Amino acid sequence: MDKPAALDELIQALRCLPGVGPKSAQRMAYHLLQRDPKGAERLARGLSDALGRIRHCARCNTFTEAEMCVVCSSTRRDAALLCVVESPGDLFMMEQTQSYAGLYFVLMGRLSPLDGIGPREIHLDRLAKRATDGVVKEVILATNFTVEGEATAHYITEMLAGKGLVVTRIARGLPVGGELEHVDSGTLAQAVLERRPA
Repeated sequence: MDKPAALDELIQALRCLPGVGPKSAQRMAYHLLQRDPKGAERLARGLSDALGRIRHCARCNTFTEAEMCVVCSSTRRDAALLCVVESPGDLFMMEQTQSYAGLYFVLMGRLSPLDGIGPREIHLDRLAKRATDGVVKEVILATNFTVEGEATAHYITEMLAGKGLVVTRIARGLPVGGELEHVDSGTLAQAVLERRPA
């Protein structure tokens, strides 16, 4: 027996979410329709509202409802520091540390040639313009420590070479409270290589 077209469309729509395959999408669709129709309505309204109101900050490229996000609009931030992150989630995590008072640029991705993501797709032209505005003195690369994140950091470093900027990379190593016997060898090796005076 064929599924109703609207149900099949819902299942296919749910598959766009990361990590959601056909079975999971089908379970979600049945749950929403059978057990939680109010939740389904709320989800539909939330998605519609977000799509209608959320846009990219004109300055840092993160998500916002205004022309400029709250961070870029603040007069308390150090405009000489520009931290480059991959996603709005990474920006949020940096803010949670309460250890950084500069501004950001959100790439909305990372270089991944196999996935068709090149410099244009992650707005590196906008980053170059922003970093060389005469106000920024240091660019802090806070991309993830994945192959793609490292490639992105290297590309940005090369792109900004010779522009009169200090380009730094966040440190990697042992987690706070971590025990050596429970840390993977790659992380431990990096911590040893990036050691600093005690």
